[in-house]
Amino acid sequence: MSDLDRVRRWADALLALHLDESWSFGFDNAARRAGLCDFGKKRITVSRHLAERFDDDRIHQVLLHEVAHALAGAGAGHGPRWRELARDLGYVGGTTHDGPIATERARWSGSCPAGHSFVRFRRPGREVSCGRCSRRFDRGSIITWVDLRRAS
Repeated sequence: MSDLDRVRRWADALLALHLDESWSFGFDNAARRAGLCDFGKKRITVSRHLAERFDDDRIHQVLLHEVAHALAGAGAGHGPRWRELARDLGYVGGTTHDGPIATERARWSGSCPAGHSFVRFRRPGREVSCGRCSRRFDRGSIITWVDLRRAS
């Protein structure tokens, strides 16, 4: 579990080392994504909820990932330029976050007839079937959703 003050110090140090003073760092309330590089605001943010769960090594990798985005520029995505810069910074992860999400912040809980469980942060807009039960839409595997805010 990372200490948020320590994460802020690391982020500030990385920004000072690799970016100009127009860039800033902050925490956000994301529940599914670990970090964000906002080119318009010149701001790197990290999920407060996930930073509190991640160990120091993992959150440091998130910071390196986002600094690489800032260095590569808005159009680079996760392409060759970004990969090269990320590797040079010491980043060793993939292109997307694959760790835990802040499921306790999810509003919707669902289950299929076979008992597979799901969470959503927004209300599902249409019927969804369980991808674990069938690779295609299957009416026999429809997920039933419960609004957790109304259930308690």
